[in-house]
Amino acid sequence: MSRRNKSRPRGAQPNTEAVSVQDAFSNPLFRLGYGSQSPLEATEYPLTRMTDNYALLNSLYRDNWVVQNVVGIIPDDMTKKWFALAGAVGPEHLKELDRVQRVTALRERVNEGLRWGRLYGGAAGLIMIRGQEGMLGQPLELESIYPGTFQGLYILDRWQGVVPGMELVFEGGEPVPAYYSITDARGNTVAKVHHSRLVRFTGRDLPFLERVAELYWGESEVEALYNDVVKHDNVAANMAALTFRANVDTMEVQNLDQLFSVTSGEQQRRFWNVMQAQSVMKSNFGMQLVNRGDQIKNTQYTFTGLQEVYDSMCLDLSGASRIPVTKLFGRSPAGMNATGESDLRNYYDYVDTLREAKLRPILEKLLPVLAMSAWGAVPDGLDITFPPLWTPTAKEVAEIAKTKSEAIVSGYQAGLLNVDTAQKELKKLADETGMFDSISEEEIAANAGKTYQDVTALRDPLAGMGYGGEVSAPFESIAQDAAVMDYPGQPREKNGRFSEGKMLTEGIKSGKIPLLDRTVGRNQTVTAMGQDGSMERYKLAPGSKITDAYIFAGGPGQKPISVAHFLEGKTGIPASQWRKAQGHGVVLNAGAQKGAVLHWFEANGEMYSVKVVKWE
Repeated sequence: MSRRNKSRPRGAQPNTEAVSVQDAFSNPLFRLGYGSQSPLEATEYPLTRMTDNYALLNSLYRDNWVVQNVVGIIPDDMTKKWFALAGAVGPEHLKELDRVQRVTALRERVNEGLRWGRLYGGAAGLIMIRGQEGMLGQPLELESIYPGTFQGLYILDRWQGVVPGMELVFEGGEPVPAYYSITDARGNTVAKVHHSRLVRFTGRDLPFLERVAELYWGESEVEALYNDVVKHDNVAANMAALTFRANVDTMEVQNLDQLFSVTSGEQQRRFWNVMQAQSVMKSNFGMQLVNRGDQIKNTQYTFTGLQEVYDSMCLDLSGASRIPVTKLFGRSPAGMNATGESDLRNYYDYVDTLREAKLRPILEKLLPVLAMSAWGAVPDGLDITFPPLWTPTAKEVAEIAKTKSEAIVSGYQAGLLNVDTAQKELKKLADETGMFDSISEEEIAANAGKTYQDVTALRDPLAGMGYGGEVSAPFESIAQDAAVMDYPGQPREKNGRFSEGKMLTEGIKSGKIPLLDRTVGRNQTVTAMGQDGSMERYKLAPGSKITDAYIFAGGPGQKPISVAHFLEGKTGIPASQWRKAQGHGVVLNAGAQKGAVLHWFEANGEMYSVKVVKWE
């Protein structure tokens, strides 16, 4: 039995009381390890929350160019390539969306919000919709946004009068304030804004309790690197001051100590006057007089090692800000064969991460608003992608253009793409490859619905069928399933083929296809533009009739409807079945019945999106 076991009486229970032990490294003799008075153990990290110091942050941003670069470079790179739409969106609709963004300066406003969010830890962008100025406290409904009513973002930083409320809701997977108060310079609340009408720009992420302390904002980017900014500025200032001591003259004077200890004050003043006169006379072309025996030495200060010290300060700032030295300080890459390519690639990877984490939620909240303002509808499957930040070389661009073009052509030859769809896809590559931008909209429209089989049949009537034992009619199954135009009044069999019935062609020659009068139901709504530019909603008089109705777009021999595929995505009704019509109806206006000329979209005998174009 061991000594430990012998020390405990037989039958006694082991001691389970907590005992304080020091199981860390310790060497008190040399003052190392646990419990020693080491300078490292004296280090403390007090919680300063410098983000709350508006005056300091503002002064740093105005006076320090390094802080300006830290705040502004990353937002510039995040918005430099902007975004691209993913989905079945034609070039003509992309132009309309780009026009809305250009008119509202959306990219500039988002860049501004990202800047102030990084500087102050938080900023907000108020979504401005014309005609809804008095509805800021209500949720933003997409159906209430009419074409051309989006006016842009009004950017406010967290100190400019945006005060989050205490009620929280979940938005984008995180708790955010349900309402925000907009205050004036005196602190008076001028508006209460629902969270659906705001986009948030936050700084560095914080733990939940710290977010609560920051009123659900983030941390200023400057707070994390403030100490490095101080060190960099002081090192740079001291290096500049040392240049004034680069050349120091020293003169040896005999019995200088006796001169100051024994002689009178008058003699000492005369000595100082002589020294000042010597300093004034001394120059590269001047003369200096000394007594025989006195010696003058020139001491030059060497700056060896200062460059390494300054570079280390720059590297610390670069690491704290996640921005390469070449970009943060505007330097050229140093060293043999140095290009800075690896640093930039790592930096762009970091910016891509920020685009996904910070920029994507903002754009996904704004995209439906843009779509409603540009197109009047939000198509299904609408999404955004971010173009790569790294700019490829000319050789890489040529290889990308070849690869993507061959992929589109292969899909077209396989019957997966029509001619117009393939042309649209090639035109989309213009910004990336610099090719195919010359494909006009007229050419695309002229080839609408044409397949590879149709094009090749013009050159080869057999279209490759029956040659050399090939499978006959290889595109037969595809052709049978192809969509066909729905002509009103033309009888059609269940399999989609037209019957031998006679097509109703009355009115086609004049460009108008007449429709029968119809009775209005009880819940048919209609919209009209008010005098102030806002959209107002009315009801059609129940039981009244729509008279003198006719189709003027979308029918055979008529111009196509530009938003037909958006209507298809919203309702599921094929784009080929959509028509645009006009007629006369009766609208209930302020309790009275008033005649009006109406426009609407029509499919399967149902009316959609009825609008007043003229009061009668």
